[in-house]
Formats: sequence, structure tokens, C-alpha cells
Amino acid sequence: MTQTITEGSSLSLGIYTQLITHIDWERHALWHYLNAKPRPTFTQTLLGEIKDIHERLKAHLGSGGHAGSAIRYLVLASSTPSVFSLGGDLELFARLIRARDHAGLTAYGRLCIDCVYRNAVNDGNRDLTTIALVQGSALGGGFEAALSTNVLIAEKGATFGFPEILFNLFAGMGAYNLLARRLDMARAERMLRSGRQYSAKELYEMGVVDVLAEAGEGVQAVNEYIRKRRRTQNGMRAIQRVRQRLFPLSYGELEDVLAIWVDAAMCVTDRDLRTMERLVAAQHALARRNDDVDSDRQARVANVMPMMGVR
Repeated sequence: MTQTITEGSSLSLGIYTQLITHIDWERHALWHYLNAKPRPTFTQTLLGEIKDIHERLKAHLGSGGHAGSAIRYLVLASSTPSVFSLGGDLELFARLIRARDHAGLTAYGRLCIDCVYRNAVNDGNRDLTTIALVQGSALGGGFEAALSTNVLIAEKGATFGFPEILFNLFAGMGAYNLLARRLDMARAERMLRSGRQYSAKELYEMGVVDVLAEAGEGVQAVNEYIRKRRRTQNGMRAIQRVRQRLFPLSYGELEDVLAIWVDAAMCVTDRDLRTMERLVAAQHALARRNDDVDSDRQARVANVMPMMGVR
């Protein structure tokens, strides 16, 4: 099934189970909120739905039509209280590793890098800008997803990190590639090896976060960024293209790193897998607490609509 979005547009979206979507026509922005079940991680279903949005958006942008109805911003956010995303599906990882399912791990990883690559190259459309709004924790693949966008906006109080080293792995779906482009190889490796969490303020001062918003004002910060960019959009888009030309990210590069990650995953020990499974248990506990305020979570997403100029 699909839902057709009017306003003179050729854009249609799927009926999603782990994403909440909304179009702010005033700002030409398509918002998609992560709403994964049963835990706030990148499930295969969620990744498939994100990929579907990118494919539909690319078709919309390639179809021409009325310029006034074209989407110019793709915004990734989360509907989960205090969590952007806890990253990859560790429960699936542990199961596939125990089963020695090399192909299964590779297939999951390819879904991840598909989404990372599409974000990073803005679906190959020079008029599209991808934005991440991080409110809460962005760990592992959640941090990678935020890094993959053209613009990373974070609220004060948001935290970021790559905990994979705690279970003897590394973030292998674009973390090194993306961090090295925003920082340098030495600092990227230091971050991947440390396993520590960084504040949004720290990353803003390092140049990883582009816009630092006050707590609770992330949506307004996105809207303000879009408003300001209207006056300089020609120059800003040109700078974006120059960055992608000088520091290009190829899909093949992501595939090569993914292959190293899969090989490394096949070498983790039973002790490492037990650590992974303890983290899964902690994620389940967090999800249960969030389920207790599920109506509040849905209301938080609904409440941003007036701020976006929705009538």
C-alpha cells in the first residue's frame, strides 16, 4: 500500500510500521522519525523502510513536475524518548554469529550501507540536503546514521558513541569512513577505540556536529537552519558539492569496510557474544520503560507539526 502526498506533487510514500513520516510543504522538508520495534535499533524492517523512502524520494526528484512542490530537505529524527538510535540489531548479530551465517551478516550490513550511502550523497540530487536531528543517545549505527547526513543538528544533552569495542568489534557500516572526513584518521580511530560517549557540545567544538541546539529546541533549530539557508542556498549547495568532490564517498569503499567487519564478527568469542546479549537485555529494559510512555512519544511527534507550519 502507498499513501499519496498531494500539494501538486508526484511523491507517494509507503505505509510504514517502524517509521513515522511527515512532509512540511512550507519548508519543502520530508521528515522521517525512527520508530523501531521491539527496541530502538536498526531492525531489518526499519532499514527496508528507510531505503524505500529514499527510492521514492529519488523517483520524485527525478520526475520533474512543479518546482514549488519538490522536496529539498530529508530530515532524519526519532520518536523515541531520549534515544535517537541505539544502533545495530545486536540480537540479530549474536544469532547470526552463533549460526556462522556469514551471508546473513553481510546482507544486513549491506542494508545499512545502502542507507548510509544514500544519505551521504543526497540520493545523487544536487538540490537535496539530508539532515539529522539528534535528541538523546545516538550509539553505534545510530551515530553512523547521523554522521551520514549532509548536516548534523544535535540538542545539548544528546550523547554519541561507538560502544562496539566493548564486545570486541568496531562500527563497520561507515563510522570510520565518515568520521575521517569530518575529522581525521587519528581522531576517528581514537573515537572508535575508546568506546566512550561524547556530548553534543564536545562534538560541536570538534566540528562533527554542525548545529548545536538548546535542549528541547531541535525542531526549531532545523526550521531555522532551513530558513537561513534560503538566502544562501545557491552558495551552500555549491559548497556541499565541493565537499563531495574533494572527499568523495564510494559505495565500494563502504562494501570493503563491511567485509572487514563481517570477518571480524566471525572471530568474536563466546564471552564477547555474552556481552552483546547483556546489552540487548538492557535495550529491552529501556524499550519497556519507553512503552509505558508510548502515548507521550506519539504526542511528541504530533506536537512538532504546528512548529513545521502544518495547517
